[in-house]
Amino acid sequence: MSDYKPPFHMTDRMTSLIAEISEHVGRITVLQDSTISPHLRRKNRIRTIHSSLAIENNSLSLEQVTAILNGKRILGNPNEIREVQNAYDAYEMLMLLDPLSVHDLLKAHAQMMNGLVPESGRFRSGGVGIFKGISLIHMAPPAAFVAEHMHNLVAWYRHSELHPLVKSAIFHYEFEFIHPFSDGNGRMGRMWHTLLLAQWKELFFWLPVEELIQARQQEYYDALGAADAQADSAGFVELMLEIIRDALGKLTVVGRDSDQDGDQDGDQDSAQDSDQDKPAIQRLLSALGNETLSAAELMKRLHLSHRPTFRKNYLHPALEQNRIERTLPDRPNSKNQKYRKHR
Repeated sequence: MSDYKPPFHMTDRMTSLIAEISEHVGRITVLQDSTISPHLRRKNRIRTIHSSLAIENNSLSLEQVTAILNGKRILGNPNEIREVQNAYDAYEMLMLLDPLSVHDLLKAHAQMMNGLVPESGRFRSGGVGIFKGISLIHMAPPAAFVAEHMHNLVAWYRHSELHPLVKSAIFHYEFEFIHPFSDGNGRMGRMWHTLLLAQWKELFFWLPVEELIQARQQEYYDALGAADAQADSAGFVELMLEIIRDALGKLTVVGRDSDQDGDQDGDQDSAQDSDQDKPAIQRLLSALGNETLSAAELMKRLHLSHRPTFRKNYLHPALEQNRIERTLPDRPNSKNQKYRKHR
């Protein structure tokens, strides 16, 4: 085991925030009579992706991001659209990833940055600095030491006895300090923080912490810079604990029959969420009519080009609700498979 130990000291403020967060988690757990509904999960996932990419200067609006992930075509920068699709696919992998596996970290980066950078899925091969204007504010460790630093960080996390709320925030800071990739470090650091928290409590898979980070973006960057300057991540940890507490505070009711998330128009918003899948299925049924069509033919009629989105938002929900059926039910992956309305 490495003797690596991040520079950090525990504060009374952290202890108080941990208590507040634990109260929120306990409240939500008691109120939660089922798993978080698919409608609220999807809504929060879209908000997470939009916010994390917006921090990285992606200019697409929440409405545009939602449209992309609903399989609609929009006018926008192709790279920014690709970032949205990649991020969605990466977050969809989240529940299958081991947060203490460097191999899984590289696999997630390969998906997050697929087609965007040459070194997707690999640690950087060159030096990297972070600039503010023309001023260098952080020089990351040399590339030759990145793999060793990341393995040491993971080993420290595995053996640390600090509370998961604290050590996940320290991991987040240390990840950004190491800056292990040529690009995508911000979005990967935030996603991995979520994964570490979800290892502690599953509800964090669906909590849009990134949305509140975006709302306090300058504080977020200032706290990272202050931690560098002071060689102590305590201030950054306190900020992240505040953001987590506030995100949990907005999640008011999670249950089998309700989908409130802290909006003032709670019941109305819940009703809208519950109907979220219906337009997509209805469009699919309208496109299908009384004909028997292949997936490719349906996508063409729906003006969709992203096959995973078509399957997730249109085809699979319609099949699960018995609104349509396969012509070859015993061979679901057949190249000759077609679909028709359920008889």
